[in-house]
Amino acid sequence: MTGMTATGTPLRVGLVGYGLAGSVFHAPLIATTEGLALDTVVTSNPEREAQARAEFGDGLRFAATPEDLLARADELDLIVIASPNKTHVPIATAALKAGLPVVVDKPIAGTAAEARELAALADERGLLLSVFQNRRWDNDFLTLRKLFADGELGDIWRFESRFERWRPQPKGGWRESGDPAEIGGLLYDLGSHLVDQALVLFGPAASVYAESDVRRPGALTDDDTFIAITHRNGVRSHLYVSATTAQLGPRFRVLGSQAGYVKYGLDPQEADLRDGKRPGTGSAWGVEPEALWGRVGSGESPLTGGGRPEPTVPGTYPAYYAAVAAAIRDGGPNPVTAHEAAAALDVLEAARRSARESVVVSL
Repeated sequence: MTGMTATGTPLRVGLVGYGLAGSVFHAPLIATTEGLALDTVVTSNPEREAQARAEFGDGLRFAATPEDLLARADELDLIVIASPNKTHVPIATAALKAGLPVVVDKPIAGTAAEARELAALADERGLLLSVFQNRRWDNDFLTLRKLFADGELGDIWRFESRFERWRPQPKGGWRESGDPAEIGGLLYDLGSHLVDQALVLFGPAASVYAESDVRRPGALTDDDTFIAITHRNGVRSHLYVSATTAQLGPRFRVLGSQAGYVKYGLDPQEADLRDGKRPGTGSAWGVEPEALWGRVGSGESPLTGGGRPEPTVPGTYPAYYAAVAAAIRDGGPNPVTAHEAAAALDVLEAARRSARESVVVSL
């Protein structure tokens, strides 16, 4: 398989893009994963090049464009695409055709059809194509999976999940562009995470209903969106993504036949990465203080003492790239397949149609 190197030699990684995703998430995680080596960063921004060189040393190489990077594909073992959403499909296509395994930041594409075309190309070439759905390794999500495995909540009836923020002024940039080609807006940004988590937990969607609004003056794309999924197994997922929430709700509120789980606050890994902290360089990674643990119980609000504190499982973003390295080197399982990402895009496309036409969309 293309991308294999001699045993013990790190896989050489080319990283396309050094904005938020590239500099905060991908580069630090790649550089601290055993078996991977950050070889080249693609950026045409001198400030970002200086920032990357300062963190990763003078041995780091740079390319001005993805084309320049792929011109020396034989010197690399993996391409990671952390550039703006609209570039994901063309760059991933070119990298796969150059014979390289690929990791793409979410959303992998603007449509499920494009995602499936990429998946077919990767399958045809026998190459890894993986999607960076890092929120599968959030501390609260891992805790929830443990509670399910232990049968603590009984049969799950309703799953509420929120990524809410209070940003009354738009920040601008391509993520808030109204141009459909940019694939901006919260539905495809934060919604990609929430839908992926819901499908991992409860399986395929049977129907989707959504409400999507542009609330803030000057905003050009959705900044307040609600998605309701009825899963084929009968579980209902209620998902909220918003930049206009003056009072934040719980990150998770999960209701079962025996008990519920309520968890406030975000996994600490993103904030730690933004602050320059790195996995494996000191204090325990992904651990949150006991004061932020969620609660499990029934019959009373957790905010008035109901239920018991549930220790939060440490978050493990490094596990994603460790699995990518094992998949390329040893044929291990792909941690997040393009086919899974396409199923999430089916839901996001249905949600967009539902909000636009005020209908429930069957899948």
